[in-house]
Amino acid sequence: MLGSHVPDLRALELLVVVARTGSLGAAAAELGITQQAASSRVRTMEALVGEPLVTRSKRGSELTATGELVVQWADRVLDAAQELDAGIAALRADRRGHLDIAASLTIAEHLLPGWLVGLRAHQVQRGLQPTEVTMTATNSSRAAELVGSGEVVLGFVEGPEAPRGLRRRLVGTDELLVVVGPGHPWASRSRRRVSAETLAATPLVVRELGSGTRTVLERALAGRPQAPPALELSSTASVRAAVAAGAGPAAVGAHAVRDDLATGRLVRVTVTGLDLTRRLHAVWKGGPQPPEGPARDLVAWAARGPR
Repeated sequence: MLGSHVPDLRALELLVVVARTGSLGAAAAELGITQQAASSRVRTMEALVGEPLVTRSKRGSELTATGELVVQWADRVLDAAQELDAGIAALRADRRGHLDIAASLTIAEHLLPGWLVGLRAHQVQRGLQPTEVTMTATNSSRAAELVGSGEVVLGFVEGPEAPRGLRRRLVGTDELLVVVGPGHPWASRSRRRVSAETLAATPLVVRELGSGTRTVLERALAGRPQAPPALELSSTASVRAAVAAGAGPAAVGAHAVRDDLATGRLVRVTVTGLDLTRRLHAVWKGGPQPPEGPARDLVAWAARGPR
């Protein structure tokens, strides 16, 4: 039986956010409550603990030694609470036989269809009712936002690292290939190799901000003067079409340009001194494992790699 000294979970969450932001006002804004409500939660918890937990100064809010100790305990409690919350959400999803997911465009167009077919076959083999899946195809940043807000249970994103605040599992890697149209000067057999500095100095056809493809490219070129984009487009298909039409070079996922390279619609250019490998992650809220049920099964299927 629980004793009488267990604080409200929302109050514990507030204290953890204060520790991270160094400001009671910033913590209140992040949690969507008024500063007055935040102060009230802190006072209630201090009365329960019997000691001050937060001190205020002109520089912001700082935890007392007792407050820091409570935060250490709170991290474990909140992790368990989030896992419980995610587990209950998964049970509800299981009853409906429905799973909402979001994925970056590259993953949604080239990898997820195979994963979903494999998951369905796996479920049928086990005598389970196949899960009805609704997928939102968007960029990596938006996919992470949908998971963080609880609008979807599971996300698949690409980039140097998984979004902060979400649990993650590596499900694969991909490589960005620099491609040009067949009429571009770099398409000449004698010139199909450029340096990273040359690529950075060249106006490129790029995806929109928030795209995992663009993030990987910009971080790989960091530290080198970069030319403004030639075009900024919101889908991989439009980038490929623009490059084929002669708009300029682009860095595109290998999965997305495989057919274009085979038919000669696009030409690959080797870039020396540049690593354009990117990681593909499944992301979710809650405990260390994806929510039990179809979400966990889908992540496990994706992480198995090519079959």
